[in-house]
Amino acid sequence: MEQNLSPAGGAWLDAAEAARRLGVRRDTLYAYVSRGLIRSEAQPGTRARRYDASDIERLQQRREARRDPAKAAQETLHFGAPVLESAITRIDAGRLFYRGRDATALARSHRFEQVAGWLWGLPLDAGLPESGRSWPSAWKRRQALDHLPPLEAFASVLLAAAAEDATGYTRDVSLLRRHGAHILELVTGVATGRQTASPETGIAKRLQLAWAPRRRAAREVIEAALILWADHELNVSTFTVRCVTSAGASAYAAVVAGLSALRGVLHGGMTERVEALFEEVGRPERAAEVLAARLRRGERLPGFGHPLYADGDPRAVALSAQLAAAGGSNAEADLAAAIGAESQRLIGRAPNIDFATVALRRGLGLPSGAALALVGIARSAGWIAHLLEQGADARLIRPRARYVGPPCG
Repeated sequence: MEQNLSPAGGAWLDAAEAARRLGVRRDTLYAYVSRGLIRSEAQPGTRARRYDASDIERLQQRREARRDPAKAAQETLHFGAPVLESAITRIDAGRLFYRGRDATALARSHRFEQVAGWLWGLPLDAGLPESGRSWPSAWKRRQALDHLPPLEAFASVLLAAAAEDATGYTRDVSLLRRHGAHILELVTGVATGRQTASPETGIAKRLQLAWAPRRRAAREVIEAALILWADHELNVSTFTVRCVTSAGASAYAAVVAGLSALRGVLHGGMTERVEALFEEVGRPERAAEVLAARLRRGERLPGFGHPLYADGDPRAVALSAQLAAAGGSNAEADLAAAIGAESQRLIGRAPNIDFATVALRRGLGLPSGAALALVGIARSAGWIAHLLEQGADARLIRPRARYVGPPCG
């Protein structure tokens, strides 16, 4: 049996092992390939072919679902089969799409506000609606929150704004979009420390002026990061937002719930673990030593690989290209390259968007905490899209649990 890694970190199996795992003959395996269900490629230096392990795993899951629906339902909670319908985002064949448009292409050609509006069901060039709201009490609260990390500060201000807004529980689509614009204004104001901006000054520009005023080229990289982070289908924070929305909570409360989930170290908080890795390595020549020591201690390397992208995270590739074009710090670029290359050598996994975002923060000299703040602002736009979609469904999201406790009676 042969199992190895593709250059981007995906696992491959030889024909014998692929057929064994599926419990089929080789001619059936070849039929799956011809139908596009399994990707294959030529083995270097031989006439044999190898087969994508993630495709084979998905086929196994589908067969299990037919044999044991209860077990299949349980597995849907862990990168399993889709559990609800959505017209917002699709992840397919290593690519990310927002309402049918390639997200990496949008990151090269559009502004964040345009993409946010597109996610919210508006024409792509429409941008965001005017919020038409002020937030004096929330702003006073923001001025007392400088000691808090960014996501905690975002949540605190949003809760204060919710108390001021009697229309927060609306399900009217137009009004909800205005609430969405208001929420983005709030979190951007918290991140920049500036309450207002001229209408033509977009969010990326406001962040650049606050975080890197002397680096005009940083605006385009920040813009791309905001777009690439805006949504990622039904991740844990987005599912949380949809659950809270289905309960009839306000838009503010739903976004606060999303921020709470995003803060977790296995989600958006992963950027802080990546920051710690950069700090520990410190210099390019230490990358091999530090990464090997972490692996010997049984620790995972944060910022590498993604379960939904067997061949590498396309968002990381796009964002890294934008950063290189902007001409960030050579020293930080060398450090990121050394860590990335060593991870590829040791575990066969390419950097993901968490890694690329930390490399962006360091390469552009943005302040501490800016990576996670950027993620929170961007993802808020996606959450608004999902609460708009979920709000159109009057049903409560309420899955059942399979009881495995002591006998009842």
